[in-house]
Amino acid sequence: MNFMQAVQVCLSKYVDFKGRAQRPEFWWFFLFQVIVAIVASFLGDVISSIAGLALLLPAIAVGARRLHDVGKSGWLQLIALIPLIGFIVLIYFWVQPGSTEPNVHGEIVV
Repeated sequence: MNFMQAVQVCLSKYVDFKGRAQRPEFWWFFLFQVIVAIVASFLGDVISSIAGLALLLPAIAVGARRLHDVGKSGWLQLIALIPLIGFIVLIYFWVQPGSTEPNVHGEIVV
């Protein structure tokens, strides 16, 4: 999956918390968010806030699907509420390879 495909998939599934997302889909969208945040920050606080809010729901959805791919619950993202440690734990889960077999969250998406 390339950059444009990942962004299109994530934006088209912006409220889809079911299923699985492989590592390339998640990390390409993560890079897209960082780029948008940097560009929007140069355009002003209002634009930056709007861009952040616009990408919030797709980011949560792809994060949940990525956790599903490694066999975890999407609700585990709430661990990010623990300062610093929570985000480090989430990054650890996000970088893990997904399972190659079907799990409770569905078949692997190719």
